[in-house]
Amino acid sequence: MIKQITCVVCPMGCVITVDGEGDQINSVTGASCKRGEEYARNEFVLPVRTLTSSVGVIDSDRCLLPVRSEKPVPRDRIFDCMDILKNVKVEAPVKMHQVIVPNIANTGVDIVACAEAERMDV
Repeated sequence: MIKQITCVVCPMGCVITVDGEGDQINSVTGASCKRGEEYARNEFVLPVRTLTSSVGVIDSDRCLLPVRSEKPVPRDRIFDCMDILKNVKVEAPVKMHQVIVPNIANTGVDIVACAEAERMDV
């Protein structure tokens, strides 16, 4: 199988061609640097993405809290993760980088807060 991948490691945006099957790679061409070649190999074998979203906050002046994955999650698990996050509500106070959902969808990746949410006296 031949797959063309646009590299996002640097602004050059090289179009890299990867020839392989499953996790076996036969050739990688079109990369201007080693980082691009490594990116294309990883993208071919197991594409991952950093997940960003928001969750509800209880007892705070903000109604939504921005969150992100602490490291990239497998691309094919993004929708599983989003199904979980759409039902998450956290109670204020929340600190920056606090773990909101540990090991989301059994990916081994934690979802953490990207902002603080102060508790509002009710």
